[in-house]
Amino acid sequence: MAVICMDKELSKPISEKSEELAALLKASEEYAEFSRAREAAFAKESTRILLNEYRTLQTRLQAASVSGSADEAELFKLQRLGELLQLDPAASEYLFAQYRLNNMLAAIYKRLALAVDADLGLLDD
Repeated sequence: MAVICMDKELSKPISEKSEELAALLKASEEYAEFSRAREAAFAKESTRILLNEYRTLQTRLQAASVSGSADEAELFKLQRLGELLQLDPAASEYLFAQYRLNNMLAAIYKRLALAVDADLGLLDD
């Protein structure tokens, strides 16, 4: 029997294991730290606004980098915004916790992709 998940069919064993993995991730120390740091950082409106702007600039620059049209002014703005956020202990803790969580998720994805010889594309080292 197949289970529908995000418009794709998963076999029941794969669906069950993915749910198990999701529960383990949610119970991990990395996620707990990320969740605490996110709550603290986003509690202050000015920090929330700066973090949202930082994320928007990051996404825009990543897309521009892939297309080969990186904007130096936006890169400078991202660097300055990152420096500013590092001065705020709550924002800094959030960014580091997010980095650790993303590294864990990337390592899991790489392990899964390698198991089935999937092309890792930009995640290749």
